[in-house]
Formats: sequence, C-alpha cells, structure tokens
Amino acid sequence: MNNGSDPTMDPRCMEKPPLAIDIILKLDIFGIILYSVLTFMAAVSMLVYIEECIYIYRKVPNNKKSVIIWVNGAAPVIGTMSCLGMWIPRATMFTDMFSACYFSIVVFKFLILMVEEVGGDEGFLKRAGKHKLKISTGPCCCCCLCLPYVAITRRSLFLLKLGSFQFALLKPVFTILSIVLWTNGTFDLLDMNITGSAIWINPFVGILTIIALWPVGIMFMHLRTALRTLKIIPKYAMYQLVLILSQLQTAIINILALNGTIACAPPFSAPARGYMMSQQLLILEMFIITLVTRLLYRRQYDPLPEEEYDDNENTKMSPVP
Repeated sequence: MNNGSDPTMDPRCMEKPPLAIDIILKLDIFGIILYSVLTFMAAVSMLVYIEECIYIYRKVPNNKKSVIIWVNGAAPVIGTMSCLGMWIPRATMFTDMFSACYFSIVVFKFLILMVEEVGGDEGFLKRAGKHKLKISTGPCCCCCLCLPYVAITRRSLFLLKLGSFQFALLKPVFTILSIVLWTNGTFDLLDMNITGSAIWINPFVGILTIIALWPVGIMFMHLRTALRTLKIIPKYAMYQLVLILSQLQTAIINILALNGTIACAPPFSAPARGYMMSQQLLILEMFIITLVTRLLYRRQYDPLPEEEYDDNENTKMSPVP
C-alpha cells in the first residue's frame, strides 16, 4: 500500500529528506559511531586509490596507465559519492548520477584494458586473427546459442568498442538532460507516471547499459584463457560486482522503499530511508572491493607472452568449437 494513503502516518514521512545539519544534530551514540566508521571507510578507500594511482603512474607502461587508473577508481569513487549522499541526503540524486556516469566510462575502459593487455589493437588482431568471436553471451544474447561466430577484424573490433563507447558518451548526456529537466520541475525519480520524464529516460539508459555490457562480455569470453595469468577472471568479477551492487542493488532497495516495504523512520521518508540504506551499504561494499582490487592490479606489468602452438593454455585464445 502506498504510504501516502495512510491517514495515520506521521506528517514528517511526507517531507523532503532532512538537511545535513539536521542529521548531525539528531545523531545518537550508535549513529555517531556508524557515520564515523563509514566515513572512515570512504576516506581510506580514496587514500588507497590515490596511493595506487601513484604506483600505477610510476610502474605501469604508458599505454595502460589511464585505463587501469579509471578501472581502479570505480569502487573508491562510488564509495566517496555514497558517503556524500549519506551526509547530505538531498544530494543523493546527484551523487548517484555522478557515480553512474563514472561507471559508464569504466565499462568502456575495461574493454580497452583487456585489449591493451594483449598488445593493443595490433597485438589483438595479430594474436586473434585466426579465431572467431562468440557473440551468444550475456547480457543480451546468452540464450541465443544459434548465433553465428564472428570473424575478428578491424571492423568487428571497432564495433565492439563502439558498443561500449556509446554508453560512456550518452550516459553523461542523459544525466545532464535529467538535471536540466529537474531544475524545470519535470524530472522526479519518484514520479512513475507515464507523463513523467523519469519513466522514459531511465529505461532507455538501462537499454544502453545492456548494449554496452555485451561487447565487454564478448571480449572477456574470448580472452579469459589468454589473460588467465594476469588474473583477468577475478578482475572481471570485481567489475561485475561493482555493477551489480551500484546499479541492481540500489534499484531493488529503491523499489522496496517506493512500495512501502521499507518503512518510514522520521525524519526520513520511506524513499529517503531507502536511499540512505543503499548509500551506507555501498560504502562498506566499495571499501572491501577497493582493497581486493588493489591486490589484483598491484603487479609487474610485463608483456604477455606470444601465443604458442602447443598445449600451453595460459597464452591461448578461447578456441572455436
């Protein structure tokens, strides 16, 4: 049942999220400890990331510096934005938008990272020219097993990059559009009416997200064997985990709040409390992912050995059946 239909509801449950100063003044002992620990985690995540950037700048070849710094920054940036959203609830929409924009770039950069790990475009085409791409992978076509294998050419590589790049380009565009509409009073995340702009923009962005994730999945399925010694599987798992936690988990919590499953707790309305729970969970989760990611990317970046025509499966591409 919608909270707005309950005549006995506390009037504060219908108000806007509280101001930052109101939260600070109403914190009890548990709240002070909780907010302090989560803020400390977000700060440590960002410090670890900065230290990792310094290491990458000094130790990593130039062609990989940028992409690794971008990919490494996903968890600490999202954790820091969540911390800001926790302290300033009325800014949650903007912090979430910034996190989503950053991750849209990470999706593209992770694809580039896999290509760079095998020697860039030229190295990838040289190594993989005699193989074919399996395109029946998630999230688009994992059930379409009848789809043909695609030859690896400059054109197919360009299309893979374009599929992910469109998300990195269009997500910030739609974010700016959403902010402009919000200033005009026509964009509201809580407005699910057919006449609202959010009900049209968000599903379209979701489609763009799925399209962008598809090329990354295709490339990973093709290179997971060749890059196994570089721990590409746990790296991909961390990338997917950030996606699930920052997008799917947040969406589920917000839906539960809108449906009234998450109760109002003055001064937080049900939606505001849902956003608050989401931010607090993300800070903890991104802190853990930041530490794991640091271990995965802190290594010697030597060139990948040439593919051999023997039984050494550590340097081979995934074969076509």
